[in-house]
Amino acid sequence: IRRPPRSTPKPSSAASDVYKRQDIEARESLAQTLRQVQETIGFYVVVNHGVPLETIESAYDALREFFSLPLDEKLRLKIDERSVGYIPAKTTVYVTSQVNLNTKPDLNETITLARERAPDDPAIQQGMRFVGPNPWPESMPQFRRAMLAYQEVLSVLGYAMLPLYARALGQPAEFISPYFTEPMWWTRNSYYPAVEPEENQFGISPHSDHGFITLLPLSDVPGLEILLPNGDWLPAKPLDGGILVNTGEFLNRWSNGRFLATPHRVVAPIQDRYSMALFFNPNANTVADPLASCVSEENPVAFEPVTMLEYMSWYIDSNYKRESGGRQD
Repeated sequence: IRRPPRSTPKPSSAASDVYKRQDIEARESLAQTLRQVQETIGFYVVVNHGVPLETIESAYDALREFFSLPLDEKLRLKIDERSVGYIPAKTTVYVTSQVNLNTKPDLNETITLARERAPDDPAIQQGMRFVGPNPWPESMPQFRRAMLAYQEVLSVLGYAMLPLYARALGQPAEFISPYFTEPMWWTRNSYYPAVEPEENQFGISPHSDHGFITLLPLSDVPGLEILLPNGDWLPAKPLDGGILVNTGEFLNRWSNGRFLATPHRVVAPIQDRYSMALFFNPNANTVADPLASCVSEENPVAFEPVTMLEYMSWYIDSNYKRESGGRQD
């Protein structure tokens, strides 16, 4: 990413020390940097992460092939009351945005895929939203393999970062991990066509993500832009092998507003663009009750407690039309 002004802390690339050697001193130093970044920008890029780049590329190849399928074949996988599946273009409007009055439907088409679970998993048996079972295209057995492999390798990075976030929040290193025993992480896999937008229309309109953190391999095709504190939109430029990480609104609430859920958008690209965002979310019953370490006389409690499942449901229902798994008319 093109660097923000010098007054903004720079992300560290010392992550490999933490992930590979369990270096406590490196962990504490990186947690301090992480806290600064999350409190001032809310976005950063991870390098030296150990995620196999060939797995990412294989998933991108499979995604491009999926979106090239005939529309009627994709519609067989259309999202339903379980909130996983294919979402046609122009069926989302992010009305919960705090930075733009979004009025036009977004141009992207998407397939959302939950963390794969066994058919007898209690959450699936109960019919819980956002947990699957995932729909898969019968004509593309390689699609399932590629997307699940991608989810798995990226989740390894997410789990490795939990101690850093715990320390950055002023908690013991092991504090967050117990909330990720049955996580609700899922991927939003999108295709942004190179088409002419209408006024106030985007590939995906200005919004903040809903969850704990988001992990996103940087695309070679421009389009993603991040809103800086001064009001400027910063284009995210390719960084070889870089994975973009940002705070979601659930973590923003849990941190009592200290960790910024920074707004971002995707403008209509000049060539077809693809993305695979992993929303790395905790267990369904995890409660975002502002942490005592984030509450003070200067920063009193600002949010009511809410569970991960409750917040996800509100967010999707507010921003997605009924034909896309939400409640928007």
